Parts: sequence; structure tokens; C-alpha cells
Amino acid sequence: MSSAARRVAVTGMAIVSPLGDTKKALWDALSAGRSGVGRLTTVPSGVVPVKFGADAAGFRGKIDDFGPLDKDRKKAIRKGLKVMCRECQMGIAAAQKALVDADFAPAEANRERTGITFGAEYMLTLPEEFIESIKQCLDAEGQFEFDRWAKEGMPKMSPLWLLKYLPNMPASHLAIFNDLRGPNNSLTLREAASNAAVGEAYQTIIRGSADAILTGATGTRLHPMKLIHAVQQEELANGEGEPTRASRPFDRDRTGMVPGEGAGAIMLEELAIAEARGATIYGEIVAGSSSSTIGRRLVARREKAMTNALQAVLEAAGYAADEVGHLHAHGLSTRTCDAEEARAINNVFGNRKDPIPVVAAKSSFGNLGAGSGMVELIASLMALKEERLFPVLNYENPDPQCPINVVTDAQATAGESFVTLNVTPQGQATAVMIRGYG
Repeated sequence: MSSAARRVAVTGMAIVSPLGDTKKALWDALSAGRSGVGRLTTVPSGVVPVKFGADAAGFRGKIDDFGPLDKDRKKAIRKGLKVMCRECQMGIAAAQKALVDADFAPAEANRERTGITFGAEYMLTLPEEFIESIKQCLDAEGQFEFDRWAKEGMPKMSPLWLLKYLPNMPASHLAIFNDLRGPNNSLTLREAASNAAVGEAYQTIIRGSADAILTGATGTRLHPMKLIHAVQQEELANGEGEPTRASRPFDRDRTGMVPGEGAGAIMLEELAIAEARGATIYGEIVAGSSSSTIGRRLVARREKAMTNALQAVLEAAGYAADEVGHLHAHGLSTRTCDAEEARAINNVFGNRKDPIPVVAAKSSFGNLGAGSGMVELIASLMALKEERLFPVLNYENPDPQCPINVVTDAQATAGESFVTLNVTPQGQATAVMIRGYG
């Protein structure tokens, strides 16, 4: 849909992250090579064999974390906090701050043509939600008696507990808080959700179904049950050495990903409308793509999915591989995914005259789940604004299995455009291409 007359501008952006909760804090940390990874504090020591994590420590879930709000909106959000899990809270906070950054006043906009597209992942109840109910069903020896659950256990649970953990709730809350009545969609594709949400919003605007879309994503890999799942199914950093050195995308000595949490949001508007109202324009979305590829035995084919997504986004944008300024890689820091991603990058960009510069913000904050891609996209938008890239943290020993141009120079040029790439363990890949404005 790249030939559509309508164009899509990024007019606002905001984050909640282990590197701070403003885009300036994010950029300052990335460009200075500072890490947000520390000792894991979200679960008691010894519960899981994971020692490092990157929590958004500055975000407390208090009303002041949601940015400047008018009286009515502040009252509504404060009231709604009790039915939001931490992931919902982070996503809503980032989105509300993105509206402010865009100087976008919903009351002055066409509410029927202003929508929301939000990315998330599976949200899990905290075990604490069931403690009182379970206690009601224990016998004298402390054994759980299931036949007592319906009459004695269930009544002790909050009737609204499930609302805290539905992945469509960030978009629902935001629509209600801001009275946005346009297209509303929630995409639950784990780490691929951010780019999927941006791509969906982009297409919604260029086909004329909306004039503005508030787009974001939120996620966590620090939830205790998600940590258990990760231990069972994924490659995690081994916990040796300093926490800040644990996430090492594409480095020969990487040992696995670091779990983290965070959210990001951007305001997208039809370019002519944004220009007419005098909005600050950070960049222009020019294409989005996705691919899902698995083998006959249901094994993810991530290299193929990422290759497909990269090829498709260039084709949709009408760009040659040599015209892309830089690539923001998924950069998970696992042995297998990094090698597969490096091969995908070479499959698409390997014949360039100059190797494409590759950055990976996960080196500084680990895997934020569905929130990673949006924070990474904002980091690259900041790089376009600053006209330089940030170095990939902990990249010290190039891996022969990852023969790509990993950025280590804080003064490397960002170019005039970039592609951001994400992939899930299940082989779902998404990409977005953005170019500078002006």
C-alpha cells in the first residue's frame, strides 16, 4: 500500500523502560553506553535460576507516572488503576505521555476518526490473586479441597480480577479515558506485536479509515510465571559476571537473553493533517510487513520469517537495500536467534556496497517482551533526530556465526531511514520502515 496518496507521520512518542521513562533518558543512556540490567528483584532469590533482570524501576504505577493530565482524565485513570495489571499500567502511561508529546488534544480532534492500535502478549494472573481464596479451601492438614472452591473459594476473589489481565485492556482503557471512537485493535504477538501494531495503524490511516492512531505496545518477561516459562523454553543469560554485561547481542560470548519489562507508544497522523496543525514530525512510516514461518514438524523457521519480513518491507517501501540508513535488529542475545537473524540480514542486505549498520538496544535493557519493539523503534527515531547511532553494548568479540556490521561507534551516522525487525520464538517476524522528515 506504499503507493497511497495519504502519508503517515510520527508526531509523538513516549516510553516506560529500564533506562528511564522519557525519550531523552532513553537516548542519553543508549548513547553513553549505560545499561538498565541489574540483579533480579521481582521474585525472591532462589525461586528461579535467573539472576539478572531489567525492571522499569522508575515506574511505580502511581497517577503521577501517567504524565500531565486534566482533572477529569486524572480522576478516571486513578479510579481504573485497580483493574490494571502492571503491563496495562505501563502501556497506558506511555500512550498518555505520547499524546502529550504530540500536543494532540482529543477534544479538538475528530474522535470518530481517531483510533488505537496496541500490541501486547499473553498476560498472566499473579499467584497472589488466589491466596485468600485458596486459604478458604484448605483442610486441617493444609491440603487443598477442590470441592470447596465454588462455595468458599470463589467468593473471596475480586469480581473484576480478570479485567486486570486481558491483553485488549490497554486499548480499551485508552479509548475510554480519551473518548477515542475510531478503529480499535489489539495485537497479541509477543515480541512481534510492536511492529504489527505500527503496521496495522499505518494501513488503517493510508486506506482512509482513520486520520490518527495512537499506537503502542507493552510487555514483561519479569512476571514470575513468565520467568518459569522462559526457564523451561528459552535461552537465558547464565548469571555469571556483572549484570550490565549479561546482554550481548551478536557477541561470540553471549549466553542468552536478559528478561525485562517496558512499554512504548507513538502517535501516528495523516501527514497533511499533522502539518496543517503545526505538529512536530519525528519521521514518516513508509511500510510495514510480517511473516510467519514454521516447518512440517511445527519448528519455527525464524531465519526464513525474518528474511521474508525484511524483503517485503523493502518492496512495499520501494527502497533498494543500499538506500536504508540502518537496521535496528531484534538482537535477543541468544546463541540460536542471533545467528538466524544475522543470516537473515545477510540474505537481504548482503550485497550492499557498504554493510548496513546494525544496532540492538536490547544490549542495554534485555527483552521487554511485546514492549521491546516499540522502545527500539523510538530509539532509532531519536537516532535519526540526533543524526548518529548508539553503540551496541557489550559487543567485544565478533562471532563468526554473525558476520554483520554491529555498531560500536557512538558517532556512526544513522542515515535518513531505518528498518526495525522483531521475531518471536514461534517464527512470527515483523518489520517496519521509517524515514526522516524534511
